[in-house]
Amino acid sequence: MAVNIKPLADRVLVEPQAAETKTASGIIIPETAKEKPQRGKVVAVGNGKKDHDMTVKVGDTVLYGKFAGTELKHEDKDYLIMREDDILAIV
Repeated sequence: MAVNIKPLADRVLVEPQAAETKTASGIIIPETAKEKPQRGKVVAVGNGKKDHDMTVKVGDTVLYGKFAGTELKHEDKDYLIMREDDILAIV
């Protein structure tokens, strides 16, 4: 996926996964009760800082905190831009 957004320093651009629409038992979740997704795919990565190399790379699936990052919309797609420190794990 080619995105013309280049994060600076230790920032990462993440495309959140879609929120669950159905539970494991088959119950459909209404739009008002859906949880904000906490998993996404890394789309772009900054160069890191002078004393810190980046751990994540484009294509990684990551877990992040519920309130991590700043939401932005670009070409009708939703993204989150966050510091690498806001990422909890690579899945």
